[in-house]
This record gives sequence, structure tokens and C-alpha cells, in this order.
Amino acid sequence: MPTCRHCEAESPTEHYDRIVHNRCSLHGPWRGWRLAGRDLVSPEGTRLTPERLKGLAFRLEAEERLQRARARNASRKATAVRRELVKVVVVDLDDWRRRHFGGSAA
Repeated sequence: MPTCRHCEAESPTEHYDRIVHNRCSLHGPWRGWRLAGRDLVSPEGTRLTPERLKGLAFRLEAEERLQRARARNASRKATAVRRELVKVVVVDLDDWRRRHFGGSAA
């Protein structure tokens, strides 16, 4: 089988598919994945467009930010100084004045 005159590792048909249609298999930890046109294709056949990958990356970052904020708020709440409750007592103003200032305040 003749090899490509440029890379000398693949047939002209494989070279054409790789260069023109951007069809190539990936290696290493991406083994089984491949590029097909604009899409990244999983071994199961799921196609991921660049826009979808950007959206997935944004969502992951947003969820991590939200988890960090929740953890930060929980730690602040745990270390916050406990405040005493205030009791509100409703009294008649005249009775209060008599009790505190005596009969001369009336």
C-alpha cells in the first residue's frame, strides 16, 4: 500500500481524511476518542461540539464556585458569635415613670 508523500506514515486516503475532513484518532488517555469534522467523538459515539464543551466546562466551574461559596458561608456561620435573644416587654409609660422616678414624674 502506498504511503503519503508528506508524512510517509499513512495512505493518501487516510491523509486526505485527516487533513480535509479532520478525521483522526487520538492516543494516550484519549484512546478510543476521535476528531470528526468539528466534533469530538467519544468511543460510544457521543458527539461533542466546541460550544457544548465550552458549556460543560462553564457549568463545572460554576458548580465548583458555588460549592466553595457554600463551604465558606457555612464556616462563617459556624464561627459567628452567638447573640443573646432580646426580650421585649410592653409596659404602660405612666407605670414605668412612676416606678423609676416616683410620683414627681407624673
